[in-house]
Amino acid sequence: MKTVRRPPKAKGFVVLPRRWVVERSLSWIMRARRHCRDHERLPQVSESLITGAAITLMTRRLTRKPARRSTRAPMAPAAMPAAA
Repeated sequence: MKTVRRPPKAKGFVVLPRRWVVERSLSWIMRARRHCRDHERLPQVSESLITGAAITLMTRRLTRKPARRSTRAPMAPAAMPAAA
């Protein structure tokens, strides 16, 4: 990951490129309760826990059922009853 810095001469709100992708990914990983605090002594343990959280996230997405779509055809404008 690369840190995106704010332009030095910018005033007010400035859209930073692709920063939201990193923040979104970190929030998905933080959904695993163990990542709220870092109690591990070795960085390798933290790294493996993050890998496990990412694997869990991806397996849930891969096994998720697709959204149900309506099988009924939309009503054509000519088939609507005429207004009196």
